[in-house]
Parts: sequence; structure tokens; C-alpha cells
Amino acid sequence: MGRRRRADGVGKAVGETVRAVGGKLGRRSLLIGGGAAVIGGAALGREELTRAWWRTPGVEKPREEGDVDYPGAQWVEASPANYRRADRPADYPIDRVVIHVVQGSYAVALKVFRDPAHRAATHYVVRKDGHVAQVIRELDVAFHAGNRAYNERSVGIEHEGWVDRPAGFTDAMYRSSARLTADICARYGIPVDREHIIGHVEVPGTDHTDPGPHWEWDHYIRLVRQAAADLARNPAESPSPSARKNV
Repeated sequence: MGRRRRADGVGKAVGETVRAVGGKLGRRSLLIGGGAAVIGGAALGREELTRAWWRTPGVEKPREEGDVDYPGAQWVEASPANYRRADRPADYPIDRVVIHVVQGSYAVALKVFRDPAHRAATHYVVRKDGHVAQVIRELDVAFHAGNRAYNERSVGIEHEGWVDRPAGFTDAMYRSSARLTADICARYGIPVDREHIIGHVEVPGTDHTDPGPHWEWDHYIRLVRQAAADLARNPAESPSPSARKNV
């Protein structure tokens, strides 16, 4: 039996359940097994059931090869071992951006993120000349923060360089990263402040120190706010995620 047939079978069960019931129940109350929906205490809305369908084992939500969430980013896919497929922000609201520093080069970051043994990756990598690569879709949970709850609620941005070499944090890198962060904040309604844009060092339970003492936070937040203001004045410059392709 092919995957399409299995998906069609689950879809039929979902459709029958939707027709049989009305109302709404949180998705975490839904148990799907053997193609049947078990409902306790209340009914599920169509949207809730649809999202549950995509999380059924063996069924994947359709995605197009090369899609990116940030216009202009280069798509360089990370190993599936370094992230978890999800349907964010439908299943996990996104309310944080976490800033990282590679402790190495851009090329090294991409290499280890493609290595299944590494077991970690961010969503984006920013090179010192400002070039941006996306390695994991924002839909998915990247293993980047060392804290499950923060992984589920955040987008991670890695930056080429070393925490003890401030000269590596170039103006081009700061400005490019700030535009990326502003775009993420605008799309998810994240406030542009230090409570919601944080360093890896600030994640509870982490043993990492990045981005380190030489990361110019005041300067960076000013740049993010400037970029956010530019986006607000020219929203057409930030196309919807569905229109974004790797360029």
C-alpha cells in the first residue's frame, strides 16, 4: 500500500468525524490510531482535525522543495536528525528569536548541520558578508537551544564567527541578521525587545556562552527596530511565506 492510499484513508476518517461532530477541542486532546479519531468530552473543528491528520504517523504535510521563509535566503537543508517536523505556529506558538555564534566559519556550520551525528542545528546561518542560508523551515522545531520548550517556541539564527573575536561581527552581518530578525518578528507578532530576542546564553539550562560579551546588543536591537519600521512602511517587500522561493 502506498503512502497516498494511507493518507486518503486517514482523510476519509477525518472527514467522517468532522461531519459527525461540531464544535472544537484542543489538538492535544486528540488521539488518532488505526485511522480512527477518538474524541473525549467535546467535538473537534475541521481545522483541528486537519492539523492532527498531518501529524499522523506516515502522513506528511505537503511542502515544496526549495521553499524558504525569508526572501533571498539560500536553501541548504539540514539533516532530518537535527530537527523535528512540526506545523508551527499551529502546534507551537513562536515568540522568541535566539541568537547564536558558530565558534567557526559559515562553511563549518553548514557542514555540521548536514551531519546526522551532530544532533543540532539552527533555522538560519548568517555569513560575515551578510549572506543568509536557511537550513530548517520555520514550521519545524530545530534542535538549537538545548531546551525543548525554547526549541519549540523559537527561531534560531547562527552567525559565523567566534565569541572572543569581536572583529568578526561585521556591519554587514549585523544589518543582514537584523533584517532577518525583523522579518521573523513581523510575521509572528514578536515584540522587538531583549525579552523576546535573546542570546543562546540566556536560554534556561544551557551551558553555552554565545553570542558572548562582544555581541553589541544595543546596536543590534536598534538595527532590528529600524528594519521593522522599514517593513511596516513597505510591507510589499516582505512577501507571504507561500510565495517565497530559494533564489
